[in-house]
Amino acid sequence: MILRTNEMFEIFEIGRYKLCVSKQHRFGTDALKLAEFALPLRSGQVICDLCTGCGIIPFALLNLSKVHQQKIYAVDISDTAIELLQESVKLNNLTDLVVPVHEDLKTIESIPRESIDLVTMNPPYYKKEDGYKRADTASARHEILCNLDDAIAAAARLLKYGGRLKMCHVPERMTDVLCTLRQHNLEPKRVEFLTGNKSEPWLMLIEAKKGGRSGVKVCTRE
Repeated sequence: MILRTNEMFEIFEIGRYKLCVSKQHRFGTDALKLAEFALPLRSGQVICDLCTGCGIIPFALLNLSKVHQQKIYAVDISDTAIELLQESVKLNNLTDLVVPVHEDLKTIESIPRESIDLVTMNPPYYKKEDGYKRADTASARHEILCNLDDAIAAAARLLKYGGRLKMCHVPERMTDVLCTLRQHNLEPKRVEFLTGNKSEPWLMLIEAKKGGRSGVKVCTRE
């Protein structure tokens, strides 16, 4: 529900929270499905959301979970995305919980290595040379500022041993995703394909464990 609109952003209600979005930085169903997939959370976890954009996943997690989190870092390279997120944090009085991080995920310095229990990530889906690129959303959907290896390597550096990565991607890049996870000692443990009302899956949700043993559960749901 839109609460207020001006030239810079709109404010949407996400349950009991208010989230600032713009034409360039908004969210889709895939982000909401990823937030649901990341549950259940454990009390006291330190969480990091990479490629956070407007911050939809941290706010959706806070709205869906009933446990208290120690800290949620939200990382993005875009200054406008971080400005929106900072506005949302102030609007909801969450300055002690949600920490906007304006850094390139390839060179994060403000978050200690191996300090994170759970990383969530909705990375760019398509290779730089693939598909149609809208100018205002190109870097969010195409690997212009980072590629799949960059994003997964960043998650691996941040996660504690035994920590979990939960991410989404397009099914057509399943092999790329699973192989890259293993290259960075992130063992795939669960894969869910979402079909909606389509004959083929439109989204893939993946859970991987740092240092985990081999063995993965696969399912399909609407």
